[in-house]
Amino acid sequence: MNIPSEPIGSIPRPPELLAAMAAHDKGEIGVADLAAAQDQAVTDTIRRLEEIGSPVVTDGEQAKPSFVTYPIAGLRHLASDGVVIPFADGHQRRLPRLTAGPFRYAAHADRYLRFARRHANVPVKQAVIAPSALSLLYPADGIGGYSREEFLDDLAGEAEGDIRRCLEAGAHAVQLDFTEGRLSLKLDPTGAVLDDFIELNNRVLERFSEDERARIGVHTCPGGDQDSTHSLDVDYTALLPRLFRLKVGGFYVQLAGEPDPDKVLAVIAEHLPRDARIFIGVTDPIDPKVETPVQVRDRVLAAARHLPADRLGTCDDCGFAPFADDTSTSRDIAFAKIAARLEGTILAAGELGV
Repeated sequence: MNIPSEPIGSIPRPPELLAAMAAHDKGEIGVADLAAAQDQAVTDTIRRLEEIGSPVVTDGEQAKPSFVTYPIAGLRHLASDGVVIPFADGHQRRLPRLTAGPFRYAAHADRYLRFARRHANVPVKQAVIAPSALSLLYPADGIGGYSREEFLDDLAGEAEGDIRRCLEAGAHAVQLDFTEGRLSLKLDPTGAVLDDFIELNNRVLERFSEDERARIGVHTCPGGDQDSTHSLDVDYTALLPRLFRLKVGGFYVQLAGEPDPDKVLAVIAEHLPRDARIFIGVTDPIDPKVETPVQVRDRVLAAARHLPADRLGTCDDCGFAPFADDTSTSRDIAFAKIAARLEGTILAAGELGV
């Protein structure tokens, strides 16, 4: 495949894993039994991705509690009344609130990567949470004896370590999940919060060499949870010019679910950094209908009318189950959509001659 195609990250958990998670929460099984169920789900995820021809795989985030909270699961000094993320259908997710410093990760993403690589026969990509998302843990009224700047220093160091450990463990690519980028424009239309997010993420990215940054990418979408979004109503073109200031080698952008993809593609063409690759979303995890390979092909060909074909890649718009308890999309539908993405990308590459 001469147009690269990569998954974003999460795959819906199998029923056996969901049952084990519920049993563990009730105290009916121990950590070892839960870990065994997680390992089995990761192994099955990788096997199924390889069987449908995915040239790059992920662990499907089977062992993560969510794409955003994996570094802080079980961390002390957290309260439950943090920032609320409202979704269009009325449901909410709530981040915890940090109550004391210093801030340290409780877990790093390379633990997931190392297990996945032992079971994969193709390159493995690893998703990590962007530091900008975790900056929301710090309360607006501050923490006595632990300033926001001290927190951001600690956060930047932890985020750098998370990325670096994955690169050193052999990740094909490390993807920063930056769903809060578009959401920030809903919370603050002036763009000041978004600018702070970009500055913080670049503060971390600047610590890597050009060769290392070529293996780092960033993913953006309007959120995807229980078949709903948190910021699809925000004008994408207000985000993208700032997004492309991030010092990464690849951008994974939601596009299949956009109402006016040509408008978005025109902005991408204007602002995409010269040496970066753009992975466009060609399947919509929120839409229960499985795309056909021809639909995927046509989405790639539409993108190629705006962007150089040799800088194009494809992806899913977002993860299929970013939060572990999200069962809105079935596992089989997720794999069917991924298979359509792969086949449609091959069809497009053939027509484009790349």
